[in-house]
Parts: sequence; C-alpha cells; structure tokens
Amino acid sequence: MDEAELRARLSHLRQEHRDLDAAIAALAGAPGADALQLARLKKRKLRLKDEIRLLEDLLIPDIIA
Repeated sequence: MDEAELRARLSHLRQEHRDLDAAIAALAGAPGADALQLARLKKRKLRLKDEIRLLEDLLIPDIIA
C-alpha cells in the first residue's frame, strides 16, 4: 500500500470508530439493551483502535534522537 492508500484506509477506520462510538452510546442508553451486542461493538471498536494505531505508526515513523 502506498501512503495515499494508507491515509484513505486510516480515514475510513477513524470514521467507523466514531460511528461505533455513537452506536455504543445509543445502545447503552436504550432500555433493555442487549449486553452481548454491546460487548461485541466495544470489542470491534478496540480492534479498530489497534488498527488505527498501527497505520498511524506506519505513516509517522519514530524519530531516533
């Protein structure tokens, strides 16, 4: 993947992460919320966060001082 593709993927993942955040908040506030569904959404959100960090690390390499 080139840098443009990585940035596009990163943007997509960030949007999906925000969408999941909103879905989790809505589901958590709903009466009779499905705990299993909520747990799955939270787990997916954590996986997205890990993938976002990985892509950010690829795009912004560490600077050795």
